[in-house]
Amino acid sequence: MTAFLRNQWYVACTADELGDKPLARRICNQKLVFYRTAAGQACALEDFCPHRGAPLSLGQVEGDLLVCGYHGLRVTCNGDVHSLPNQRVDRFPCVRRYAVVERGGFVWVWPGPAEQADEALLPHLAWADNPDWGYGGGLYHIRCDYRLMIDNLMDLTHETYVHADSIGQLEIEEAPVHTSVRGNEVITERHMADVTAPPFWQMALRENGLDPEARVDRWQICRFTPPSHVMIEVGVALAGRGGYDADHADKVSSIVVDFITPETDTSIWYFWGMARTFRPASAELTEKIREGQGKIFAEDLEMLEQQQQNLLEFPERPLMTVKIDAGGAQSRRVLQNLLAQEGPALEC
Repeated sequence: MTAFLRNQWYVACTADELGDKPLARRICNQKLVFYRTAAGQACALEDFCPHRGAPLSLGQVEGDLLVCGYHGLRVTCNGDVHSLPNQRVDRFPCVRRYAVVERGGFVWVWPGPAEQADEALLPHLAWADNPDWGYGGGLYHIRCDYRLMIDNLMDLTHETYVHADSIGQLEIEEAPVHTSVRGNEVITERHMADVTAPPFWQMALRENGLDPEARVDRWQICRFTPPSHVMIEVGVALAGRGGYDADHADKVSSIVVDFITPETDTSIWYFWGMARTFRPASAELTEKIREGQGKIFAEDLEMLEQQQQNLLEFPERPLMTVKIDAGGAQSRRVLQNLLAQEGPALEC
C-alpha cells in the first residue's frame, strides 16, 4: 500500500472543471466531491452520504447546498447535514470537509485534517495571472504510481528515445547532469553548449523571430518540491550569447508545469502545461504549444503505464540505479523523510 503525504496541497482540478455540477475525484485513495456554492466558492467533502452511503457526487447543487441524488439529503459546504425531506437529521454525523483553495487557475485540496491546512505551503506560481506570461495545459489520467512520474520528470535522458521526433537529441545523454538538494527541494540540471535545436525548439525560435537553424545553447533545470510538483525550466539561446543568462532577445525559454496528484496506489491525475515569456498574448501560439506538448506527454503516458504493469507483474525483480537516476532517488528520499515525520494516518 502506497503512503501519501496528507498535510500538503495537491491540485484537485482546474478551475474550469468545476462548474454547476458536483465533480467526483479520488485523491490519495480518498473519495472526494467538489462543488461551487452560489457565490462561486469551491468546496470539497467526502463523497459519501451519511444516510445510505450513496456518492454525493451523483447529486446536484442547490444554492450553497449539495443535494444527494438518492434521497435528497442536503449538506452544507462545511459538511453539516442541513435537511432530509420530511425527516429529522439532528443525530446525523457531519460529512468530512476538506480544506480547499483556488489559486492560479487550479483548485487545490489538503487531504489531511482541514484545520491544519496552511496556505503558506502553496507553491508560488510566478506565471499565473501575469500578462508577461502565456500559459496552456491539460490533464491526463495515467495508470502508474505517482513516484514513477516524478522519476520520469527528474531524469530527462529519456527524451532522446521517447521523444526523438520533438524534443529529444543525442546531446542530452552526452551532457553531464548535476543534482543538488536544498532543504526539501531537489534540483537536477543539464546544460548543452553549441548544439542543433530539436524540432520543438526550432519552432519556438521561429516564433520569437530567431533563426531556427542557428546553433544554440540548451538547458534543462528540473525542480521537485513536495508533495509531487515538478517545475522544469527549459530553453535555448543563440550559441555563445550566455545560455541560460542570455538576453531575452537572444533566447526562447519556458517553464514546464507538472502537478502530479496521486489517485490510487497505481494511478494519477497529471496536470501538465507550459508557461512562456515569448509572445505571451498569442492564443494561436498557446494552442500550438499545448497541442504539441500534449502529444509529447502522451508518449510518456504509454511508457509509464507499461512500466507500471511490468513492476506489478514482476515485483521481486530488483531495479538498478545509475547516476542519471539521482534526481528521482533524492526526491523519493525527501518523500520518505516527510512521511516519517507525519507518522501513521489518523482518523480526521
